Amino acid sequence: MGGVTELFVVMTLVAAFAFAPLGYFIYKFTVKNGKPFGDTEPHGDSPSAVNDFAEKVIKFVQGKLAKK
Repeated sequence: MGGVTELFVVMTLVAAFAFAPLGYFIYKFTVKNGKPFGDTEPHGDSPSAVNDFAEKVIKFVQGKLAKK
């Protein structure tokens, strides 16, 4: 029976070390004004040819729909 207890303790320690990064991430994410991914730019602030083209297409379609 002592082997089962030792195995339980060892597996509990392994699980604690394995899930520690996840626990730390959850802690940092739930902190008020926490930034778990570091300083990242808000979506849409970086210039992109694809984003610019998509915005032009959306404005064009909106203009066509507004005229109907």
